[in-house]
Amino acid sequence: MKNNFSTDINIYKKKLNIAEFRSSQESIINDILSGRHCLVIMPTGMGKSICFQLPALVFDGLTVVISPLISLMHDQVAQLKNNDINAAYINSSLSKEKRIKTYNQLSKGDFKILYVSPERFRKTEFIKAIKNRKVSLLAIDEAHCISQWGHDFRPDYTKINEFRKQLGNPATIALTATATLDTQKDIIKQLGFLEDDIHIYNEGICRPNLFLGVKTAVDEPSKNKMIINEIKNKNENTIVYFNLIKNIEKFSHLLDVNKIPHEIYHGKLPAERRKKVQNDFIKSNNTVLLATNAFGMGIDKADIRNIIHAELPASLEAYYQEIGRAGRDGKPSFCNVFYNEDDLAVLLDFIEWENPDKNFIGMVYQTMKNLGDKLASLDYEQLQSKVVYKNRGDQRLQTVLNIFERHNVTKGDIEKHSLKLINTLPDELQSEEYLELKKKKSLQRLYQMLQYSKTNECRRKFIYHYFNAKFTKCDNCDICFA
Repeated sequence: MKNNFSTDINIYKKKLNIAEFRSSQESIINDILSGRHCLVIMPTGMGKSICFQLPALVFDGLTVVISPLISLMHDQVAQLKNNDINAAYINSSLSKEKRIKTYNQLSKGDFKILYVSPERFRKTEFIKAIKNRKVSLLAIDEAHCISQWGHDFRPDYTKINEFRKQLGNPATIALTATATLDTQKDIIKQLGFLEDDIHIYNEGICRPNLFLGVKTAVDEPSKNKMIINEIKNKNENTIVYFNLIKNIEKFSHLLDVNKIPHEIYHGKLPAERRKKVQNDFIKSNNTVLLATNAFGMGIDKADIRNIIHAELPASLEAYYQEIGRAGRDGKPSFCNVFYNEDDLAVLLDFIEWENPDKNFIGMVYQTMKNLGDKLASLDYEQLQSKVVYKNRGDQRLQTVLNIFERHNVTKGDIEKHSLKLINTLPDELQSEEYLELKKKKSLQRLYQMLQYSKTNECRRKFIYHYFNAKFTKCDNCDICFA
């Protein structure tokens, strides 16, 4: 394994269109090339992918990149191919024929960089295709998904230590934009490392070009008026985030009344429509997009000038991920949260929906088991009517279906009438202690988000302290400008 940069490093930089390294990129790359494992916490848009893509070109073996984001895989593989780098992805978006072809290419030694979702390691066809390949580097993107205390925990990520062993224990780099100290420790533990085994790079949290602000309203009508004025005053690329789809639709009507052109994006739109809205936004100028947090992961657009949160986010982790989509070109950009007390009630409902107790989880599982083959004939509303008898606004069933999918309890899609049980409930989904602790962590994250909105001290300092990052200065938030 190489212990320093190749004399041809400028060729690799040119291949990836890198003029100069930023922050600690060069040190991280040197560590990886020396065989050192790294945990990298770096602000969104600051070039995390370069930290594994460049070593991938230096190493003689395959680099495997684990990512939960299909859109990011598509974008990064397309960019790599445009640079004449032999890259591919394998995920659920591929047809069966394309997937088999890619497996065959992989087993025959094709590809320099391969992007996969963690679920791919459940597939015997994938394990068979990769077992004889030399894997020089394993990169784990969105590494906060590893930690059960992170805001976007994904159970398949907890098996990455097993994946590393299957791949021959290659050099490993885990990357994320958000990780508290507890989350960092859990990531290292779940990867199977001791803290001395891994070099931690904490590159800070907020990019200095992002203005951070909070604006409080007495009620929803006054808040909506404030947001509309903000949009009118900043006629540039803008994302307005909402927690509820129904609130997007209500606000969309207000923008129509005010003759403000805009697009909407949320998870219930048809896949073709979501793809069109996303592609149009990436190519657009001066577009206003109303979205839930379903929009943004893996989106690479440099000139988003405004991120508006029309409702309080559920956590500082989620908030930071979302504002990180602004100002990736380094130019001044604005990130404002608009808040009133009603937002808190909605988020408390969210936490209840997202943390169902073991009795509800068990009841859903038993109902699905009793349905047997009939399960595949039901749509969401029909199944919901069997487990939620009064309040159809109760979203706990959707949470349980997501949990079952992530824990490999089910496979298929209820809307495509292909949902079926394939495994029993894992122990943690029947542990009252674990489920209560998970709910407590969600409440703690919401409390910190609320404290951020009410603080009288520098907002950037508040975020830095939350993420245990070293704070230097701000000069770019509403408190510092007051």
